Amino acid sequence: MLSPRGRVILISGANRGIGRAAAEALHRAGYHLSLGGRDLTSLKTMTAGWDAERLHIARYDAADWSSHRAWIDAAVGRFGRIDGLVNNAGMHSSMTLRAPDEAVLDAIWAANCKGPLNLIHCALPHLEASGSGRIVNVASLSGKRVRNDHLAYNMTKHAMIALNHAARRIAWGKGVRATALCPSFVRTDMTASSTALAPEAMTQPADLAELVVTLLALPNNATVAELLVNCRLEDTL
Repeated sequence: MLSPRGRVILISGANRGIGRAAAEALHRAGYHLSLGGRDLTSLKTMTAGWDAERLHIARYDAADWSSHRAWIDAAVGRFGRIDGLVNNAGMHSSMTLRAPDEAVLDAIWAANCKGPLNLIHCALPHLEASGSGRIVNVASLSGKRVRNDHLAYNMTKHAMIALNHAARRIAWGKGVRATALCPSFVRTDMTASSTALAPEAMTQPADLAELVVTLLALPNNATVAELLVNCRLEDTL
């Protein structure tokens, strides 16, 4: 397993849900963290009392590509390196094939696909320089199968799986390893209105965070391409 000592991890959308739980777990484990999000006040409040020497906060807006490069450059300026990227920021949509909405499609595509793609692009030279760069793309089981009519969300999560495998291929020879983390229902703001499962029956963000910690620490010769995490039985998964 790779030691967290001195390793720098970036997390997008780190102020709530899975991203927040991952940030908390990685901070406890001893990593240096650069946390990106649109709500900087929330990130600063969340990290009050954390080790300031191991913490950096920056603006990240999936739809604003200039913020991606600025974040990468600022993180490298602060810590001198980048060893891992957790693409967590994203959005949900209940848009269906019977009622397509171009504005909704543009927004969810920017958040769930174009943003993560460009962030990987910007971080890739630094991940390659690490020799053991890690990417965790928080996708979904909705990227592996379709069980509802939420077309826009399902499409973007399928696309994120493709992005993950593209990242695995392009930089494998330089030690970069990418994993698509694919959970089902997770008890976060995104599922707060869902009636499919009781909140306590859903996967908890803290448990997914422990999986993120493990994925980032695996050596180059023990890589996980896709990690499917479910809170209920599905015959094909």
